[in-house]
Amino acid sequence: MPPSVPAMNTAYRKALAFVAGGLMLWLIFSVQLFTNTDPLTVHRTDAVIMLGGAASERLPAAQRFQQDLGIPVLVLSRTDTFGNRAADGVCASAEFPNQSLVCFRPPDLDTRGEARAISRLVELNDWKSVTVITSSYHVTRAGRLISQCTTAEVQMVASHPDLDLGQWLRRFVIETGGLIDASLRPECADPPAAM
Repeated sequence: MPPSVPAMNTAYRKALAFVAGGLMLWLIFSVQLFTNTDPLTVHRTDAVIMLGGAASERLPAAQRFQQDLGIPVLVLSRTDTFGNRAADGVCASAEFPNQSLVCFRPPDLDTRGEARAISRLVELNDWKSVTVITSSYHVTRAGRLISQCTTAEVQMVASHPDLDLGQWLRRFVIETGGLIDASLRPECADPPAAM
């Protein structure tokens, strides 16, 4: 005997409530992981590293952080992309060799490529700790990937983008997928041994 209309309506309402509840939990989870990312305390490290992209927001934060804490080296990811123009311009105008500025081009223009490049820089320069500056929505995933690739202490610091609701929702979807990917497929299975 087919289910009655009231039984179907009840099942439909339960399914809808379950989906709405799941979306609400994901939204709360996303706000906590991708917007409330400021560290409780910050300290001086061997270098401050700005990840590529959104340089108009990230570069001033990295420069301010370097100056305020007297960090000796500023490291910029050079990507030659539209969103990274400010950092690429600093790298293009700098005279090298430069003890206080290091510019690197990651092997792949993504966070995984930057994590591998940062691992090499840490090892080459014998840095024990680094501060990584990136947008607040990117802090959790980037921190996980970079920590998978180095034994140096990684202090993540957020710059704060000015996004509208639609842009935040888009970032929440992208970063949730990226965080799941970073958890299931670690970037550096065997980070370098501590020295």
